[in-house]
Amino acid sequence: MKIISMIPARYAASRFPGKLMQDLDGKTVILRTYEATVATKLFDDVFVVTDSDIIFQEIINNGGKAIMSKKEHECGSDRIAEAVEHLDIDVVINVQGDEPFTDKESLAKLIEVFKNDPNKEVDLASLMVHITDQDEINNPNTVKVVIDQSDFALYFSRSPIPYPRDKSVKVKYYKHKGIYAFRKQAILDFYKLPMQVLEASEKLEQLRYLEYGKRIKMVETDVEGVEIDTPEDLERANKLWK
Repeated sequence: MKIISMIPARYAASRFPGKLMQDLDGKTVILRTYEATVATKLFDDVFVVTDSDIIFQEIINNGGKAIMSKKEHECGSDRIAEAVEHLDIDVVINVQGDEPFTDKESLAKLIEVFKNDPNKEVDLASLMVHITDQDEINNPNTVKVVIDQSDFALYFSRSPIPYPRDKSVKVKYYKHKGIYAFRKQAILDFYKLPMQVLEASEKLEQLRYLEYGKRIKMVETDVEGVEIDTPEDLERANKLWK
């Protein structure tokens, strides 16, 4: 089984433009993420795939591997699909460019999903973290996921899900970490499917899979790290890195 990692990287992020080129304790966020992914030694190859010449040069000039995206894309998965179409691989893991604290243990859990799936019943897997802080649960920048009894995703939302109508019911809230593992054919299929209403409304690409009846296997991890969506996140990441 040939497994690679792709790190989609846009320069013009809507909430924090240029965030991937911001300084994180002496190196850029995107370079930190790339180096952390390579350091896991889980992959046959690791690439940053980007539409930005600035990000491309940042990786190449530091001895890394990068691919220039040829087309405009709505989301990172589309960008990866274009990049892997002609590569001889079995599984690609999408590591978000703003996740410099990506860790080996969590990625290994995703890989195990496919190694323990000889009949190829799982097309897509992703990570989630149990959260309890009410501010985080209510924060629209924190994407929440609800799952069934077999740990397959039922829905993702920026809103608190499930809504606690009955306060006496003990509900576990899960934060979705935007790291995905795809079989190659699954991400190529995704690339061909047009965006639907739920994805367009929430601006969450994983909803496209659910809207088309695909199943997403969720894997719980204890490692939360820091996703850099705002300048405040970057400040917190710098403190944590030190």
